[in-house]
Amino acid sequence: ADPAEGVGTVLGLGLAIWLVATNDLGAVADAFGRIGIFGLAGVVTMRAAIVLLCALAWQRILDRLSPAGFGAFATLRFVREGINVLLPVASVGGDVVGGRLLTFWGVAGPLAAASILADMLFQVGTQALFALLGAGLLMQVQGEPAAELASWVFRALAVAGLVLAAFFAFQRTGAARFVEARLGALSRRFVRETEPARSAGGSVQDALDAVWGRGRRARLLQSILLHALAWTLGAAEIAIVLACIGVEGVTLSEVLVIEALSQAIKSAAFPIPSGLGVQEGGFVLVGALFGIDPGTAIALSLAKRVPDVVLGLPALIVWQNLEARRDAMSPQETP
Repeated sequence: ADPAEGVGTVLGLGLAIWLVATNDLGAVADAFGRIGIFGLAGVVTMRAAIVLLCALAWQRILDRLSPAGFGAFATLRFVREGINVLLPVASVGGDVVGGRLLTFWGVAGPLAAASILADMLFQVGTQALFALLGAGLLMQVQGEPAAELASWVFRALAVAGLVLAAFFAFQRTGAARFVEARLGALSRRFVRETEPARSAGGSVQDALDAVWGRGRRARLLQSILLHALAWTLGAAEIAIVLACIGVEGVTLSEVLVIEALSQAIKSAAFPIPSGLGVQEGGFVLVGALFGIDPGTAIALSLAKRVPDVVLGLPALIVWQNLEARRDAMSPQETP
C-alpha cells in the first residue's frame, strides 16, 4: 500500500476520533437513533439514485462509441464508488479500476481511459459549480464566520478552476499524445526487441478526440447536466436526515449550502481515504452556521456514510467476481 495513503488514513481516523471525543457522544447517539431505519433506507435509496445518474452520465460520454450497455456502466459506477469510499485509496483508485473493468465489455483500453478522463472532468467541474452556488448562497448569511468561510471557498475555487482548465487543455490540445509518446519511449527501454509491440486499439489521445468530436456536444452536455443533478440531489439526503432527527427551521437553500460546502471540504482533503474525519468536521463547521449542534452534525455525517457501506460492500464483491471471471468474459486488452 502507498505510505501516503496509510498516513492519510491514520490522520483521518485520528480526526474522527477527536471530533467524537470532544463532543457529547450521547448526543451523537441520540440524534443518530432518531433517524431510524426508514430514514436510513431513504438515504440509501437516494444515494443509489445518485450513483445511477452518474452511471448514465458516464454512458452518455461513450454513447455510440462503446458496445457496453447501461447495465455495465451502472455496475461499474457502483464499483468505482465502493472502492473510493471503502478502500485506502486517494478518491481516484476506483476510477482507474472502473476504466480497466470497462474493457471486459469489449471497450478498447484507450477509449475506456478517455471516458474516465472526461467523466472525472465533468464530475469535478460540476462539483466546483455546485460549491460556487453554495458559497454564493452563504454570502446571504449574516455573520463573520459565514463571510470567512465563503471567502475561503471562493479562493479554493479559483485554484480549482485553474486545475480544471489545465485538465481540459490536457484532453483537448494533444498533450495526452505527448505524454503517451514519452511513456512509450521509456517502456521500450525495458522490452526486448524480439517482443511484438502491443496494440491497444489506438492512443488515448485518439480516443479523447473521438469523445470530444464536434457531433457529440449534445451528449457531453447531457453528461454534464446529469452530474450537476446528481450533486444537487445529495442535498436530499441531508433533508431526509434532518427531518427524521426533528431539526426545524433549516431552509432548502441552507441545506444546499451544507451539502455543497461539506462536499467541497471533503474533496479538498482527497488524499485522506473517504475523507475520514474531514467529512465530519465539514458538517460540524458548516452546520454551526445554521444552528445545527455538533452532535447532530456528526450524526448527519454518519448517516451519509451508511450508503457507503450498504452499497459499497456488495460493489466490492461484484468487483472481485468480475476479476475472477475475466477470462470467461473475454476481456479486451486493458490500458
